[in-house]
Parts: sequence; C-alpha cells; structure tokens
Amino acid sequence: MPSKAAATTDTSATSASQRIYAYLRRCILELEMPPGTRVVELDIAAAHGVSRTPVHEAVRRLAEEGLIEIVQRVGTFVSRIPVDELEEAMLVRTALEVAIVEKATQHVDSGGLALLNGLLARQRACMTEGNHQGFHEADEAFHAALADIAGCPGVWRTILQAKTQIDRFRRLTLPIAGRMAGVIEEHAAVVDALAQRQPESAKDAMRNHLDHVLPVIGATRAFRPDYFVNKSAPSPGTP
Repeated sequence: MPSKAAATTDTSATSASQRIYAYLRRCILELEMPPGTRVVELDIAAAHGVSRTPVHEAVRRLAEEGLIEIVQRVGTFVSRIPVDELEEAMLVRTALEVAIVEKATQHVDSGGLALLNGLLARQRACMTEGNHQGFHEADEAFHAALADIAGCPGVWRTILQAKTQIDRFRRLTLPIAGRMAGVIEEHAAVVDALAQRQPESAKDAMRNHLDHVLPVIGATRAFRPDYFVNKSAPSPGTP
C-alpha cells in the first residue's frame, strides 16, 4: 500500500501536470503560442517552478489531441492547423448543434431568451471595441447557453472536443472585414426563431450560421499560410 507521502507526491505531480496542460492548451487555442512555435519542456518547467515530468505529461496529452507535434530528433512544436480535418469536425459540430437548437425551441423561456440577447449585446460591444478575445468568449457562451436551454450540456462538452482545431481557425477569421457583424446577424436569427418557437427556422438558422465557417479558409490561409497544413496532401517526391 503506498505511503501517505507517496500519495501526496503523486497528487501534487498530477495537479502540476493538469495546471501546465490547461495553461498550454489555452495558449495554443488562443494563438498566444501560434502554429509552429517550438515547445521547450525545460523552459516551461523553469517558468512554472516544476520538474520536467509534469510538463512532459502535459505535452504528451496535447500531442494526443493533435495540438502539439513531436518530431523525433528535431523537436516539439505547436501543430499547424490541419485543413483536411476541419470539414469533418464541422460535420460533427453542425449535426449536434442543429439537434440542440431544435430541442431548445421546446424548452426556451423568457429567462433563456434574455440570456441569449445579453450575449448578443456583449458581442456587439466587443465588435465595436475590436475586442476579438471577448467576442470569442461571448460566442462560446452563446452556444453553451443553447445547450443548457435544450437540457443537453453534455452534448456541448462533446462539441468542445470535436472543434478543438476549428477554434484556432475561427480566431484567425475574426479580423476579416464583416466577419464579426455576420456572426452577430446569424446568432440573432437563431434567437428570433427560438422566440417564435419555430424549430425548422431555428435549425435552418443554425445551419446557415455554421455553413459560413469553412468558406473563409481560403482568405485566412492567404495571410497566414504558415499556420496550416494539409495532411492528406502527398509529400514532396511522392509519385
């Protein structure tokens, strides 16, 4: 049976690993560590006052999620955004969010509508201020609120896992002229359909909203081509 000291040490190591994991994941998703950034475990350990072990465990978890790439004898880097995986992730997200908004029309009340309209107001304020981070956070809260209204918070957690790479891509689209205004208009259409308790209109509005995500890949890649990779493309020299 492990001693109390050993158990405490294990718990401490797990806690440090979780803390480093959460920190690195946030930095990667918010593009504070953009694609291609070298990840040096010793430097991270020193910055956080921990040993290399919890950092290595955190990096391994992020590699399993596709957010970090470990290249033998070369180094460890923040992964580039896989273009060919975005469409599949959007298929999953769209199917689940359309189902959520259909259920939400059956359960929405005045409190739910007030919450959604409040988040729309926050997005409008962030657009005016040019606050991309705040806009993204309000966007996430809007979709999470829909899942709560529908009584499906667990489905939103599944969506979060499916859209990891999409989130990095979406952050790059916010500076595109008219992008934030378009998102607000699309969200407002969803809220209007909910207020009228029209499930088909709500589903159409959600599909229309999510269908606008992928078409801007070309414009986004044009100004940050180094952030993207097409994993299905043949390697140089491949016949």
